[in-house]
Amino acid sequence: MNTYHEAQLDALGDATRRAILSRLIDGPLPVGEIARDLPVSRPAISQHLRVLKEARLVTDCADGARRLYALNPEAFDALREYFDRFWTQALAAFKRRVEAHPSKEKPHDRHRHRSHR
Repeated sequence: MNTYHEAQLDALGDATRRAILSRLIDGPLPVGEIARDLPVSRPAISQHLRVLKEARLVTDCADGARRLYALNPEAFDALREYFDRFWTQALAAFKRRVEAHPSKEKPHDRHRHRSHR
């Protein structure tokens, strides 16, 4: 894992930051709308947005006198690829282990050995 993925995973480890990301799914929002109904202050939301920006999970741009925050699709693509590799490797290792230690029971024999309650 590289530091880019570490920063992203660390950022995703916080419930407030995940809530912020959920609010941005439908499109860009200003900080005031992101903060609405969240149980933390606007300065705290700004701090969470800074962490998300540093992890490149969100982007921001000027919209008149305010800033709009949006999800960064490239970052989520990179995370998806990371997890795809993880699962591919994990499933391949599991397959090798199962193939190295085959069960002596046939699949239909397992049903006969079950206790009935």
